[in-house]
Amino acid sequence: MVDFGKLPDLILADGGITQIRAIKNALKENQLEDKIPVFGMIKDDKHSTKALINEERKEFEISENLFHFITNLQDEVHKTAIEYHRKVRDKEMTKSKLDEITGIGEKKRSLLLKKFGSIKKLKEADVTEIAKVKGINLNLAKKIKEEL
Repeated sequence: MVDFGKLPDLILADGGITQIRAIKNALKENQLEDKIPVFGMIKDDKHSTKALINEERKEFEISENLFHFITNLQDEVHKTAIEYHRKVRDKEMTKSKLDEITGIGEKKRSLLLKKFGSIKKLKEADVTEIAKVKGINLNLAKKIKEEL
């Protein structure tokens, strides 16, 4: 069993019975299935949570205060997920073949691209020309040429 520290009083899944069962399976693998109640969220046609559901498919209506709390919670979770995926996408978009070469960090990559303007022009450059870039010695220049 994994030590999770202090356990939550409740787990809310932003989905229905399938998500509840996945969570319950993970809890069971860690002998926690009877220690933490799990509820899923039933959505209306506007994707707003209108009720909670348990594993037995019993629905629990929610008060207006709880509705607002869950909505704020969902908004924060979605905001965090969107920010994370944007960072991953942005990092992927700015990734270059230079990132895969050992010995080339962000600073050297930046200097190389500033000097040559593109990976294509860097590929076409002579090893001695590449070695003129600050921080790039002849061995690293050869490695860059080989890996590009």
